[in-house]
Amino acid sequence: MSAPRPGGGVPPHRLEADLLLMLTTVIAAAGWIFSKEALAGIPPLIFIGLRFAIAGLVLAMFSLPQLRALDRRGLRNSLLVGALFAGGMVLWILGLSHSSHLGEASFISSMGIVMVPVFARLFFGDRPPASTWFALPLALAGFACLSLDGGFEVELGQWFFLGAALVFAMMFNVNSHIVRNVPVRALSVVQMLAVGVLVLPPALVIEPWPQTWSAPVLGWLLASALLATTLRFLLQLHGQSLTTPSHAALIMMLEPVWTALAAAWWFAETMSALQLAGCGLIFLALVVSRWAWLRGLFGGRG
Repeated sequence: MSAPRPGGGVPPHRLEADLLLMLTTVIAAAGWIFSKEALAGIPPLIFIGLRFAIAGLVLAMFSLPQLRALDRRGLRNSLLVGALFAGGMVLWILGLSHSSHLGEASFISSMGIVMVPVFARLFFGDRPPASTWFALPLALAGFACLSLDGGFEVELGQWFFLGAALVFAMMFNVNSHIVRNVPVRALSVVQMLAVGVLVLPPALVIEPWPQTWSAPVLGWLLASALLATTLRFLLQLHGQSLTTPSHAALIMMLEPVWTALAAAWWFAETMSALQLAGCGLIFLALVVSRWAWLRGLFGGRG
């Protein structure tokens, strides 16, 4: 990871990092479209198991040195993170299968970012920044607006996405507090393969295997695995290595915005005034939660 230059300057290759991370968010947004289209021909749990099994195997071919360096303790801790990741992805794909509005869903999923410091306080005793306590009510107000859009009733898909956001918030904390000195690529391979190993066998028992695989459905599956998962990770890892974590996180917050725009273009989705207000409040919560980083990036200049 590039260190900041003396005197408060920016790390080298900042433009390259910005472009790579921006491309990562666009690919991530496209991944929502790929997955939704694949679900037209593949049951949700079978799809998510296949997606990450394929992605994990492909990524493993690019990560053999890191996997060889993984010791027993690192493997055990990586498997713990992988189990949490599998649980979060199950909730996410169930939410996607029950959701009729991808733009709204992507903003609900992003609430996990706001919950990360809250979980750090509850489970690890960390002291979250003061901005967390301003961001949290904004995010909850945004979720309430989305729930009120069709009357005061939280849809099943919204519950699944909220549950996924909470699991991912816990996973991020476990990543930072328990998984130490584990090569990033090796950790990611274990996470991806854990989804395939933990989800696919029970999925094959409770869901019917598709009797026919049309070319479009197979294409969406491969696009989800190879582009929205493997390629996205490789680009994100390289982009993050060229800039600071705070700067990378700010760019990655754009994913729900691109997802909403992609869903509007691909599925002709529209948002009511209440949905726009809800998504706007959640995005504002994301910005507030990163306020200290924003102040660090822009406050000392001039």
